[in-house]
Amino acid sequence: MTVSQQKSKQPACKDGVSNYLWNDAPDETKWADCVHCGMCLESCPTYEQTGQEQHSPRGRVYLIKSVAEGKLTVNEEFMDPVFACLDCRACTTACPADVDVGGLIEEARGQVRQAIPLKGWKKSVNKLFLHGIFPHENRLQTLGGLLKFYQKSGMQTLVRKTKLIQIMPKHLVDMEGVMPKIHSSVKKKHRNGSVIKAKQETKREVAMLTGCVMDVMFSDVNESTINVLTRNGNDVHIPQNQTCCGALHVHAGDRDMGRKLAKQNILAFENDDTVIVNAAGCGCMMKEYGELFKEEPEWREKAEALADKVEDISKFLYDTGYEKPKASLNKRITYHDACHLAHGQGVREEPRDLLLNIPGVEMVHMPNADRCCGSAGIYNITNPEMAGAVLASKMENVPDDVEMISMGNPGCMLQMAIGVKNHGRSQKVVHTVQLLDWAYQKESRG
Repeated sequence: MTVSQQKSKQPACKDGVSNYLWNDAPDETKWADCVHCGMCLESCPTYEQTGQEQHSPRGRVYLIKSVAEGKLTVNEEFMDPVFACLDCRACTTACPADVDVGGLIEEARGQVRQAIPLKGWKKSVNKLFLHGIFPHENRLQTLGGLLKFYQKSGMQTLVRKTKLIQIMPKHLVDMEGVMPKIHSSVKKKHRNGSVIKAKQETKREVAMLTGCVMDVMFSDVNESTINVLTRNGNDVHIPQNQTCCGALHVHAGDRDMGRKLAKQNILAFENDDTVIVNAAGCGCMMKEYGELFKEEPEWREKAEALADKVEDISKFLYDTGYEKPKASLNKRITYHDACHLAHGQGVREEPRDLLLNIPGVEMVHMPNADRCCGSAGIYNITNPEMAGAVLASKMENVPDDVEMISMGNPGCMLQMAIGVKNHGRSQKVVHTVQLLDWAYQKESRG
């Protein structure tokens, strides 16, 4: 299809023809209710750091609308504020009209990536990870095996002692410094596809998204999720044909790959009634699959059907009832709201309920607990300076006198661990479901 043919498919605006030249352009209904009141400004991490209007939610909405009205073009100046957004959704929470800024940003990124394709090393890195590794289970498992060997062989210790690691950019050195211990993949462990039976009377059967990064870097969290689900009467099904949720691809503007992965997951979970997710970003993406298929009605219907099945682990336990542990953990804990859990899915009180019902847990309030930590998918890799500034602001709100920081998203766990290390703290960063699992285990040991 030629550019002129693509452009002809775009709706004409009151001031002329849209300058979005490809299908799947930003949806006018998403900005129609924005009156530029400014209620979103204080909620925006990038506006807090820069004070610049183009790096505020209402500024970005204005830019996106202006391209649709033919006043601006999709160029480098437009790309910068669109990709500098953390897509944390805090602005939508603050907005009286619930303007879906996050949805607009993701659609605009799709237009940018078609107008201004990546080049050079950025293109190579993008192709390697987003196309070459994350969508392919065997390659992910190989990567996990290499990381495990790196840790267990002594190579990691050698690299750190000889300071060879310092040849890497600082933000990547920081990530290596907090890399969690690599465990065996949960999906690989249950490759036979059999259902993991409840440890007591079965109440229901649920499916589980194992994820890509989650099952490589945080497979222990997946194990804890299965332990907690089976402890509470749930048989757990792990579909072997599931894949990466596509969130990282959509955030990067690669909506075509996002759709491809979404279709695979829609088919993988089509016979399941409930799909449990323990990664906030993945859960939010799957709940928004319908947005990827606005021009494919048949797939949109299937995507929305899957979205209705997706439940965050903490909300599922809260809604269906869970056994309150009897063993005491005796820990002072604070809780960080992952953006795509609090702002994206509206899940706030449920994980706190889980923590408060563990004996011996003392909850310490974190001011601005739902403020972004700067992880935002791969934002801390693509925008390390801004991510670092946002993290520094976040760490100012983390109480000094706690032993653990609990949360529900793997990206946040890595980013907050970097914050703990770089700011000379000693807190342990944990997933909420791990704490519940540890309490159950301690109870079982007597």
